[in-house]
Amino acid sequence: MAIFMHATMPGITTDQYDALNAQLQALPGDTFAGCLSHTCVATDSGLEIFDLWESQEAMDKFGTVMMPVAEKLGFPQTGQPPKVAQVHNWWTPS
Repeated sequence: MAIFMHATMPGITTDQYDALNAQLQALPGDTFAGCLSHTCVATDSGLEIFDLWESQEAMDKFGTVMMPVAEKLGFPQTGQPPKVAQVHNWWTPS
């Protein structure tokens, strides 16, 4: 079942996000397998991430790859886990 994830990342800049994204994209394999949609929004206090994943397992697998890279780049741990919810309906207008 698809899930929606919303993460608030206070203090993170778009430059930090871009550096993380570049390193993740350079990894071998399909790092983003199962990600159906990804949006990053800059706010006055940091970033907010909105993802749609095909399953909890796909998101969890991505997290095991992403977290060590984020830690290496010095991303602070916010202590707030992302909000996750099961998706009732998802579509893309044609």
